[in-house]
Amino acid sequence: MTTINVNGQAYEVAVEPETPLLWILRDTLGLTGTKYGCGIAQCGACTVLVDGQAIRSCQMPVDSVGSADIRTIEAIERDEIGRKVVEAWVQEQVPQCGYCQSGQVMAATALLKQNPHPTDSDIADAMTNLCRCGTYNRVASAIHQAAG
Repeated sequence: MTTINVNGQAYEVAVEPETPLLWILRDTLGLTGTKYGCGIAQCGACTVLVDGQAIRSCQMPVDSVGSADIRTIEAIERDEIGRKVVEAWVQEQVPQCGYCQSGQVMAATALLKQNPHPTDSDIADAMTNLCRCGTYNRVASAIHQAAG
């Protein structure tokens, strides 16, 4: 049995220690807002916050999580910065297909927690999540708006 802290709640899960965090979130806990994209930590659709850092959950084994605070898209609006990011995402009409957006929002929230007033260069460096629809300009605009 492994205990993990997700969105402010402790969960005991019976999984193998090497099970990726993504599968525990989606399959065991039913938190399906975090998406499976590539499975090799390249696309960012699976991004969650682990102790405030943007982490690709598809490659993070649960045994490496320990007592860390895990936040998913389901709880991001409980965070003041996360709420501002979501509001800016809506105002800037960032999503098109929407598949990558939960990971994008999580990465943007982590960026603004570390750097409250990022430059365009800071945003480009931090926002490595892929978007097949190409909404990168609107992502950057929404991040600037959320930084306000």
